[in-house]
Amino acid sequence: MLLDTASLYFRAFFGVPDTMKAADGTPTNAIRGLLDFIARLVENHRPTHLVACWDDNWRPSWRVELIPSYKAQRVEFVAAGGEQVEDVPDRLEVQVPFIRACLDSLGIAIAGAPDHEADDVIGTLSHRATMPVDVVTGDRDLFQLIDDSRGIRVIYTAAKGVGRAEVYDEKALLAKYSIPANRYADFATLRGDASDGLPGVKGVGEKTAASLVTAYGGLAEIRAAAADPSTPMAPGVKRKILDAADYLDVAPKVVAVATDAPVNVHHPEMPTEVADPQRWLDLVELLELGSSAQRVMQALNVGPKDAV
Repeated sequence: MLLDTASLYFRAFFGVPDTMKAADGTPTNAIRGLLDFIARLVENHRPTHLVACWDDNWRPSWRVELIPSYKAQRVEFVAAGGEQVEDVPDRLEVQVPFIRACLDSLGIAIAGAPDHEADDVIGTLSHRATMPVDVVTGDRDLFQLIDDSRGIRVIYTAAKGVGRAEVYDEKALLAKYSIPANRYADFATLRGDASDGLPGVKGVGEKTAASLVTAYGGLAEIRAAAADPSTPMAPGVKRKILDAADYLDVAPKVVAVATDAPVNVHHPEMPTEVADPQRWLDLVELLELGSSAQRVMQALNVGPKDAV
């Protein structure tokens, strides 16, 4: 099981009351919510391996070089040295180091890659996997990884939350978007994604993008059909595709999830014991994690539920 960690802790932050805090005033809603999510996912799906995938760079330079608008609306400021700082609520930002510390002390593997997003870490680990993979995310971009032949599916949390997450395999994706999983990246490139600063092909929405993929196949075939006067593609759609040539030259590389990122992951197996018991207990006491700590320990089977 591969976790899109930021996707989950953002959902926890906005879904769990912000009145949840430690005695010193430190907000804990994202921390406790994420631990509860992990407990529920483990209880429901019983994975043999568990990796929390991390954004070592939420806005990779190689994607920005291709499309400068990529996630540009999320940049809060540029720090000394050129680092672009993401606009994250202050009450969430203070919790992120604690989230990482909790996962690490519990023994849950954390994996990232220089100048890559968690999506790319997930893509790379999925590509390497020799067993079925469940990808837990609220990000549609990861639908492109779905592959029934390899047992790769997406547990999608954005629509109904973790408790009622939708499980997408090839059949479910086809029912949702009318496209095969191996064409999802082409479809997403045409459609664009305003939340990621990807404009898509102007005037081509979800339905038109799906119909083009169904009729012609991948982007190369769609662009060739648009340039061919003899094809039955509507003239207006042809013009939109041709006018978007500059975007279509570079966007596929931005939309595609990397499968060759330099990811190193140690001990991805489910933990059999708390990796750093004293550090974990210190965090539980400091942050007053209470029932969330008990539940995640019980789900992971790393200690009695009253150990904290």
